[in-house]
Amino acid sequence: MKKIIAVLFLVAFAGTAFGADVIEMKRNVKFNHKAHQTTVGDCKKCHEKAPGKIEGFGKDWAHKSCKGCHTDMKKGPTACKDCHK
Repeated sequence: MKKIIAVLFLVAFAGTAFGADVIEMKRNVKFNHKAHQTTVGDCKKCHEKAPGKIEGFGKDWAHKSCKGCHTDMKKGPTACKDCHK
């Protein structure tokens, strides 16, 4: 029973344990994944199926979802030059 619980725990938190600290994206955008994990806490806020790639991720998704979240939370970059260095 303990082994089953341990395996379930590892599967549930594998994305948190093995996610890259900083992800480099197109157009010189660096995304601090580790900081977002700490701040947001809920992987499903961005990932439909955590862990894994974000379904439909691209410029339009990022501008709507990321910038929208930063605006709502009044925290994080919202200007073009804040992300595109």
